[in-house]
Amino acid sequence: MKDIIAMQITMFALIFVGMMVKKKGLVSDEGQKNITDLVIYIVLPCNILSAFTAGSIQGFLGQFLLVLVISIGIQIFSSVAGKVFYARKELSHQMSLRYGLICSNAGFLGNPVVEGMFGEMGLAMANMFLIPLRVMMWSSGLAIYTRSSDWKGTIKKVVTHPCILACVMGILVMCLQISLPDILMNVFQTIGRCNTALSMMVIGMILAKADLRLLFDREVLFYSILRLAIMPGLVYGVCRMFSMPYLVTGICVILTGMPAGATTSILASKYHADEIFATRLVIASTILSMITIPLWGMVLTAA
Repeated sequence: MKDIIAMQITMFALIFVGMMVKKKGLVSDEGQKNITDLVIYIVLPCNILSAFTAGSIQGFLGQFLLVLVISIGIQIFSSVAGKVFYARKELSHQMSLRYGLICSNAGFLGNPVVEGMFGEMGLAMANMFLIPLRVMMWSSGLAIYTRSSDWKGTIKKVVTHPCILACVMGILVMCLQISLPDILMNVFQTIGRCNTALSMMVIGMILAKADLRLLFDREVLFYSILRLAIMPGLVYGVCRMFSMPYLVTGICVILTGMPAGATTSILASKYHADEIFATRLVIASTILSMITIPLWGMVLTAA
């Protein structure tokens, strides 16, 4: 669990750097917007595409498919739960709360946690789990913020979004075991590695304007409990009920119990949906995950 704590400390260090950069005036509001666009349209697609090349599904096809089915079920539950629990919240908060249930930090934080607990096969299986999450993130998740009544236009924008195109390409590469040229993969991987630093620093820039004394309130705490405890608890119960393989159970529970994704803050900032509240969701749930993730690790180990 030392690696998990180290990863979370790294996240907070990068957020702190972003705060200092903004407070010292090294990045203007316009510069922050440009960095946000760079992350969404260039860095994230490269990160997504390179992630799909991390492992092979050969030999464990049944378990990979189980993980995929469970992940799809989790995404459906998250979408419905968000509409039910947050229907009466003010619109700017409702957007981030609903998006935060759909999209966790399972990519950046979840992948290293899973690799540390379950090895390379676990990491490969984690990429399968992340397929529905990534598709939902840039389809119905993105639509939460855009709120366009023109669904035809919204679908067109979503389908042509660089992150969705990266998901489609990644699925083809992973399932068909296509070998991309080394030079091309090096470009994708090098750009993709910037995702963690830039995303966390953008959160820090947003947080520079926030009142940290208001970080934890009832709304944020309820979201964090739902995201970190109740949802993975339900997944754990279902997996145990149907006697799922240990690897499938472990990966699905750990990745479901990740804190709010950094894109919650980034998209809230881009679409002017109270980015400070969105950042509080990310920071508070990440802080609390330093307790819950090791606890879930102990539960899985004891099972």
